[in-house]
Order: sequence, then C-alpha cells, then structure tokens
Amino acid sequence: MTLRIPFFGLLGSRSPMEGLVEHYDKIAECIAAIDESLECYVSGGVCREFKELTKAIDEIENHADSIKRNIRNHLPKGLFMAVEKHLFLSYTKSQDNVLDAAQDALHWLGMRPVPIPEDVQKDLIYLLDSVAKCTVLLGPALKSTIGLLNGESLDREGTKECFRKVRRERDEVRHRKNALEKKIYGKDIDFKDIYQLLHFVDCLDNMGHNTENCAELLRSMIAR
Repeated sequence: MTLRIPFFGLLGSRSPMEGLVEHYDKIAECIAAIDESLECYVSGGVCREFKELTKAIDEIENHADSIKRNIRNHLPKGLFMAVEKHLFLSYTKSQDNVLDAAQDALHWLGMRPVPIPEDVQKDLIYLLDSVAKCTVLLGPALKSTIGLLNGESLDREGTKECFRKVRRERDEVRHRKNALEKKIYGKDIDFKDIYQLLHFVDCLDNMGHNTENCAELLRSMIAR
C-alpha cells in the first residue's frame, strides 16, 4: 500500500509541486504571445512585432526549461514524495509539451508569409481562444490538487470538477480543430499555404491534447 502523506511542508519551504505552478505560469505567457502574434499576422502578414514576439516566446520556453530542470534536479527521495514519482515526472513532461507545442505553433506561422482566407481568420482566433481557455482551466486544477496533496484542502469533488472542466474544453478544441482543418483543406489556395496552416492548427490542438493529459495525470495523483 502506498502512503500519501503531506510531507512537503515538513521538508522545506518549497515543494516540487509548487515549482510546477511556476512552470505553468509560463504557459499563460506563451498563450498571450501567440494571441498577440496571430492578431498581428492576420491583420497584415509577418510584421516586425511578430518577429519580436517569436523571439519572446523562445525566451519564455527557455526559461520554462530551466524551471523544469531545477524541479527535476531537486526532487526529494522517493519515500518522501506525496505522489508517485513517475506520475510527477509524467506531469512535468506533459506540461512542458504544452509549451513546446506553443513554440512550434509560432514557428510554423512564421515560417513564411501566408495569406489567411478571410473566412478562416475568425475560426483560427476562436480555436486559439478555446485552447487558451483550456490551459487557463488547468491552473485551478493544478493548485487544487496541490492543496489536497498538502492537506490544505479536503475538497476532492471540487478538484475533480476542475479536471472535468479541462476535459470539456478540450472537447471543444477538438471540434473546432476538426471543422477548421476541413475548411482549410477545402480552400482553393496554394497547397503550401494549406500545409502550413494545417500544421499551425495541429500545434494548437497539441496544446489542448497535452493540457488534457496534464489534467488526467493530476486526477491519477489524487485517485484512491
């Protein structure tokens, strides 16, 4: 039988799970950068601000990588982990994958100027909004899970509802992505443009997919 005891508070002022919150905050910065970049791109192609934002998101991702390495390099011994170590490491990887997908999305968009058909522009922005909402919902799920694991909260059902909200929004991302890919593929435009836009959409979808994985891993951490 595995003991789940809130040891973190006894071992130091900072737990590995709290490091994940710091890492998660970088996702919000990436989403903000992509959102700003897409508006810039849709309004006038690859502009100066877009290139600056691409560089900014690379810096955010590098900072997030250093946070991840610091978390992994300072893990307590297995006996003192409040969750199974493989779950913790899998969560870390999935959360980092959200950032990697955000970085990939921006690089695909900036690879070469591509005119975005007018009737696709709004759908792209709606898809990004849905991805942003999905990732934002992960924040309360992560913090609520930490509260349960640290013994600071007993609201198990409320925490599970946080997971369900992420899953529901992930379904919305999937539906929007499928409809948008069908619309893009049906456009009478250069196939290079279609290919580039489809990859951008796939990267946004990967952000939603990995966010859902994060929620599932959090659910496993509190499972009895």
